[in-house]
Amino acid sequence: MTPGANWNCTGVVSVHKEDKEMKVLSKALILAVVILGLEIPCYAEKIVVEGSTTVLPIAQKAAEVFMNSNPGADISVRGGGSGVGIASLIDKNCNIADASRAMKDTEYEKAAGNGVDAKANVIAMDGICVIVNPSNNIRAMTKKQIKDIFTGKISNWKDVGGSDEKIVVISRDSSSGTFEAFGELVLKGEKVRPDALLQASNQAVASTVSRTPGAIGYVGLGYVSSSVKAVDVDGVKASKETVLTGTYSIGRPLFMYTNGVPKGLAKQFIDYILSPEGQKLVEEEGFVGLR
Repeated sequence: MTPGANWNCTGVVSVHKEDKEMKVLSKALILAVVILGLEIPCYAEKIVVEGSTTVLPIAQKAAEVFMNSNPGADISVRGGGSGVGIASLIDKNCNIADASRAMKDTEYEKAAGNGVDAKANVIAMDGICVIVNPSNNIRAMTKKQIKDIFTGKISNWKDVGGSDEKIVVISRDSSSGTFEAFGELVLKGEKVRPDALLQASNQAVASTVSRTPGAIGYVGLGYVSSSVKAVDVDGVKASKETVLTGTYSIGRPLFMYTNGVPKGLAKQFIDYILSPEGQKLVEEEGFVGLR
């Protein structure tokens, strides 16, 4: 950069030294910007992304890569659960609400009442995986068996072909979009058994199941690792192909909600996630890309 000159966000050179040559140079550069239509990226905007712990690793990784490529972009990402993120968007405390479930009619109504025009942006797909402790000999279950376990009708692994061992049920808390989706897709609206251990995140569920013999829980596909065992559901293993084709019955879209059609930095960030590079990051985090 020429000494004594600084670029600002409009591409205009600010001259600090009264020098004839510098003035001529600055005018030439400004003229080049105007004539050639050059665009100089400027990120004076800060956005806050909040919500689903399922979407959290996607948002965190995408924000990290995006900000590294776009110095000056300021993207703050935090979890808390889908319900927390949606409530934050409604209250105008965040720019993007991550959600692993669709917004409810009551939430849309509340948003509208607060002057928020909530718009859904699908950024990936996911399969809710039912996981057990690696010591468990169970490899596959029916959706009915899973429902009966989580609603309290079955309390011993021997009743589903396992060993004579008490089942320890691990569930997400009620602010979780994964909890809502699991309740709709598997429990069909029935309540989780009262003795279930409620956890605040996908990672907490996976960690608890990994260290608790007899435990069963459910997490997003991106949270399955060697420390837990994902069981087949109705004979189908959760994978990119089975989620995209719908043959895995506990699949769901992942959302980023915005107030109106996304604009500015929020739009650029979501567009990046939807780009080939962003969708590759989605896959690298263990979820299912849309492409």
